[in-house]
Amino acid sequence: MAYELYYWDGIQGRGEFVRLALEEAGADYVDITREPGRGTGAMFDIMESESEAHIPFAPPFLKDGELIIPHVANILFYLGPRLGLAPQDEGLRHVANGLQLTVTDFVAEVHDTHHPIDMGRYYEDQKQEAKARSAAFIGQRIPKYLGYFERVLRQNPGGSGHVVGDTLTYVDLSLFQVIEGLTYAFPKAMAKRKAEYPALLALHAAVGKRANIARYLASPRRLPFNEEGIFRHYPELDSTE
Repeated sequence: MAYELYYWDGIQGRGEFVRLALEEAGADYVDITREPGRGTGAMFDIMESESEAHIPFAPPFLKDGELIIPHVANILFYLGPRLGLAPQDEGLRHVANGLQLTVTDFVAEVHDTHHPIDMGRYYEDQKQEAKARSAAFIGQRIPKYLGYFERVLRQNPGGSGHVVGDTLTYVDLSLFQVIEGLTYAFPKAMAKRKAEYPALLALHAAVGKRANIARYLASPRRLPFNEEGIFRHYPELDSTE
């Protein structure tokens, strides 16, 4: 039975972290809201159900048979062993989960650069606050997070170029997406800082060349970045400072 992924149509967003794992593994899955005749209505049917025992708060969520798994890190913790994208060692699986939760924190801060005041208000209604938030994000938070992941890669005892253990995991795929997204959203800032993170750049390049990932990136299944998703490019928010 195919996995069912539920997320907003038209954007990569948080759902992309799950898609990358499914695509790398060549898993049988259906991106439900992109299916003809389904759309977001199918997603809301579950979220607003008055009979479903375990309703998710928000997308993305994954259905595996009757089981519903919400939240990106939780989904990947579930899928990782099943897709061959998690360490075999149980302890290291929890290390990987902790790293993925840190990615989750980082992605939330990315979102807040363009919506720092109110998620329900348009970007244009909070542009000045977004400029201040983005300046702090570029100057302080990007180096803090990327510097941390650079250290993790360098200090991995396996010395394999992977973030956990000696084989590819879903965390490697998520870090690929983080670099992709930041490069789209803040091209000036990333052009200035990328050289500070050679291990992350090497990981990004290696993931992008993997056969299944390369095919996915070249396919229509890989939606382009746009200004409706998590990573948005507003030139006025980008800076080399």
